[in-house]
This record gives sequence, C-alpha cells and structure tokens, in this order.
Amino acid sequence: MAGKRCRAQNVVSEANGLNYYLIFKKSFNKMPKYIVVAGGVMSGVGKGVTTASIGKILQEHGYKVTAIKIDPYLNYDAGTLRSTEHGEVWVTDDGGEIDQDLGTYERFLNTDIPKKNNLTTGQIYKTIIDRERQGEYLGQTVQFIPHIPDEIKRRIKEASNDFDFVLVEVGGTIGDYENIPFLFAAKSLEREIGKQNLSYVLVTYLPIPTHIEEMKTKPTQQAIRLLSESGIFPDFIICRAKKPLDVVRKKKIETYANIISEHVISEPDIETVYQIPLDLEKEKLGEKLLKEFGMKPKQKPNWDEWKKLVDNILNPKKTIKIAIVGKYIDIGDYNLADSYISINQALMHAGASLNTGIEINWLDSKMFEMSVNRSAISVDMNERERRSELSHVTAQKHKRIFDNNKKNLNELRNYDGIIVPGGFGASGVEGKINAINFARINKIPYLGLCYGLQLAVIEFARNVCNLKDAHSTEVNPKTSSPVIDVQPAQKEILEKSMYGGTMRLGAYAAVMKDKSKVLKLYEETGRLKEDEKRINDLMKDKSQAFRIGLLEKNKKVVLERHRHRYEVNPKFVDLLEKNGMVFSGYYNRADKTKLMEYIELPNLKFFCGTQAHPEFKSRLGNPSPLFYGFIKNCKN
Repeated sequence: MAGKRCRAQNVVSEANGLNYYLIFKKSFNKMPKYIVVAGGVMSGVGKGVTTASIGKILQEHGYKVTAIKIDPYLNYDAGTLRSTEHGEVWVTDDGGEIDQDLGTYERFLNTDIPKKNNLTTGQIYKTIIDRERQGEYLGQTVQFIPHIPDEIKRRIKEASNDFDFVLVEVGGTIGDYENIPFLFAAKSLEREIGKQNLSYVLVTYLPIPTHIEEMKTKPTQQAIRLLSESGIFPDFIICRAKKPLDVVRKKKIETYANIISEHVISEPDIETVYQIPLDLEKEKLGEKLLKEFGMKPKQKPNWDEWKKLVDNILNPKKTIKIAIVGKYIDIGDYNLADSYISINQALMHAGASLNTGIEINWLDSKMFEMSVNRSAISVDMNERERRSELSHVTAQKHKRIFDNNKKNLNELRNYDGIIVPGGFGASGVEGKINAINFARINKIPYLGLCYGLQLAVIEFARNVCNLKDAHSTEVNPKTSSPVIDVQPAQKEILEKSMYGGTMRLGAYAAVMKDKSKVLKLYEETGRLKEDEKRINDLMKDKSQAFRIGLLEKNKKVVLERHRHRYEVNPKFVDLLEKNGMVFSGYYNRADKTKLMEYIELPNLKFFCGTQAHPEFKSRLGNPSPLFYGFIKNCKN
C-alpha cells in the first residue's frame, strides 16, 4: 500500500515538474530578444537609421518590433535642447519631447512609440534620488552599482512588453564616460536573460583619407577594444563608409574582432536612408540575426512596395522646388537641415507617393525682414532722420537693404510651394510674415505648420481684416490686436515661471468642418480611419483621455501631435471668418473653449495651416494628408 502511494506521489511530482517546465518554456519563448546597438569612435555615422533599418527588416520577417533610444546626457529630455546643436525635438503621442532618432524609428516601423522608450541619464538619476528622498530604499546606501544599472534595466524591460524584438540604441560613441552605466546595464541584462536572448551590433565608420584613398580600419579596431572594456564583444559589425567594404578590410576586421566573416556587414553611403534596409537585406542581415537567436522567419519578406517608393525617390517623373522659410538654419559655415528633419522627410514621403522629386531650399527668414511696402519704409526713414538726424548715408543704407530684400522676396516666384515651419520667439518673424503675404497674393501653394499657422493668421488680420497692429503677444505683448495669445488659464501658470505646464504637447483631437479641403485630404489618404482607431484607444486610457476633448455628434475627428503654447485668440475668430478665412477644425476643450487647429483659404489653390505638427505622423507609404495635398497642388 505504501509502495502504491509512493508511486502515485512520484507520478504527481513528475506531472507538476512537467507543468513547471511547460510554464517556464512558454515564459521563455515569450521573452523578447534584445539587440543592443552601439556606435564606434565617431558620431553622426547613421546609427539611428541603421537601428531603424534592422527593425524594419525584422518586421518584414513577421516579428513585432519596438526600439528604445538611450541618450546619455543629463537633461531630463530633449525639450530644452537647442535645435541648432542637437537637431529637431521629436514629439510623441503621449507628450514626450525626445531625440530625433525616435522619429526615425517611427518612420521606418510605421508605428507610434511612447515616451517611455527614451532613457536619459537625467531621468535615471532623478528617479533614484526621488526614491531615496521618499525613503523607498529603507535605509540602504544608494550607490552607482547596483541602483543605476538596475533602474536602466527596469525601464528597458518596461518598454519591452508584448514585443518579439527590442532594439536598444546607445547614444553617443564608445569611450564616452557617460555611456558607462548603460553599457554596464546591457552586460548585466545579458547575464540575467542569457546570451541567447541578446545580441550586440557595432556600427562603425571606416574613413578614406583623400591623400591616400585607402579605407582605414583602425577606428573600428579601437571601437572594438573600447567596447571590450565593458565586457561586450560585438556579434555583428556594420561598417559605414563612402564605398562598399572590400575583402581585405573585411578579413582584417573579422580577425581583430574574432567574429565570422559573414557577420561583418557593409553599409556604404546611399542617396536616401530608405535604401538602407534593402542594402542590408542583400547581405541577408535579417536571416543572420534570426539565426543568431536560433529563430526562423515567420513570413517571407515582401519589399515590393518599399522598393517602388524608394525608386520614386531616386527616379521621380517630375521634380518640384519647395522653399522652407525658417530661422534654425545658419550655424557658422554650416546649414543645419536637421532642425527641420521631419518636414524634410514628410515632403519626401508625399513625393514618393506621388512619384514627384522634391528639391528643398532652406531660406533664412531674416533675408525678407525689410521686404515691406516702399512708402512705409520711406515714411519710416524720414521719421528716423527727423528724430535722430540720421545722415544721408544711413538713409541710403536703408534703401539698399530694402532693395536687396525686395529682390530676395521676388525670388520666391521661382518656387512651386512655400512652407513656414514651427518655431519660437521674435527672430525672423516679420520676414516669415512677408513671405506668407507674398505666397497669398501670388497664389503660390502655402503650408503653415504651428507657428506658420499663427503667422498666416497675423498676415491675414493685418492685410485683409485691416488690423494693422495685429500680432502675437509672444512677440508684441502690447499689441492692440492680439490675434495670437495665451489662454487665460495659461497666464497664471506662466506668472509662476512654470513654462512647461502651459505647453500643449502630444496628440490632440480636432473636430473637422464638413466639406473642408483639409477633411477631404484626411479622407483621401485613409488617415481618418486610422485616427478613429487611435482615438478609441485613447478614450480607454483615463490618463490620456483629455487629448480627445469634447466630441460632437456626427462630426469627423482627426488626431495630430502638438508642441506649442500660443493659440488663435477666440475673440478674433468671427472677424477672420467674416473676411474669408475658414477654420477647418478645432479642439473642443472641457470648458467648451474652441482652440483652432486648421485654417484654409478656399478661394486659393492651396493655402492651409495647422496648429499641429503633422510631419511627426508621416511615414514612407503612409504620408501626412496635409503634405500629400500640398505636394499634389504644387506639382499640378
């Protein structure tokens, strides 16, 4: 009897053991695979687009992919960083202000990525110090190890839920002191989950000095050595260079890094970043990565549509010229298009869908600053001469400036369309307003983005509604016609210097005007249905439901991202509409205040503006409706 009981217990024990094994196996299979991407000893070599391309490749093989960007600076986020130094500030649906690489991920993966997918040193340290102050460590000594790496790992895992692959790009270059905690955390994560679940990719640059015309591997060798100091050895090395990697250099890197030759991947310069996934697939990078993890493709990749769009970018049927009038352009001897990179990409996406090449010229708005009515200038000069006894030479100087800038303004006739992008402050404002006036009068297609909408409203108020003093209180607090202003609820917050609290950040819904040009574009491009699904998701999330505002029965709604403080003043809306401006959409605040989201002038071919930043939702193969409509009208 005792023997039977013992055998029965053994059977139960074995069954329980099998259950535990199956549960462990199921949990193990659900564990995401991590690909940590680090850079070599040089910055700006395309680590972000390479990371995004790897993600796109894995996506095409049937896997669910997300990406995380690590920024080692002490800033809490990118919101306060200078655009001319760090490039554009990317805004997420949930209001994050992020490094522009997150935008690259979204454009390639055609998916929305939340702000938790961005880690900064500032965030990590602030979280730990806040916990310590609140007594959450229960008397422990809070130290760099283990607390900093543990918090980094916690955040990476939190952003990894429900994904098959998680790409983790470590910003900066190998050897930077600020990268040490993140590389330590990556190695610690590897130890926790096993090397079979984590792979390292090194993106490095091979320079070709012009005086010898020979590709040099030494920077790559140094990057490998510096990475090894953190106990990390790359599984794949992606070699950026002007030319494809040759056999000699490939063998040299293979020997130094002690990895197999087929894991040394060539990534030469290309004409468009969207060509990168196609080039990497030529070397079967997707299959090699999956093999590294002991996995197989879930589906056969289909690159047909992607190839067609890339071909449209490289070999368009027609090319048009677009002028972007902004202020974040000149920095010394260099032009920084990165300040407006999303606009550049959104134009490219629209062009690819319409088989149209886009030639972009970035124009400094200050070159149009004096381009106003000659008689006004004349009166202004006479007044100045009378009051300040300016010399005849000074008057002639003003005249030369006027003539030169008038010539600059007339050059806008050479463009098929004009864009005024977002921005802050008074610098270059009058030049932008003059450019908008020129576009309206000469019927050149115009697209105003954020500040570009506000300045279009100011121009219309001055020159059509006869409000000569019309302005934004951001630029002229004493204007008698504040057509652009902060709302009363915001002013109290501003007085306390809590500037971040007054910003509209992230996605907000807009109730659309029936039969408007803007609504038709959202319908034509299919975005209306996409936004409907996203709005339903937001309504289920109590922390984000405020973004929807008050909806109206039988009214169509769209969703775009915002980053601004000032609004169209509701007090002037009736006057502007009476004179012919149409407000195509508005956000209905909880207190029933309507914040204007879109403008259009229906009598013109294309003259539209939005308070939002639609460029943040544009992707290759899925262009922004406003950019699509703008390019469509520019090409015809």
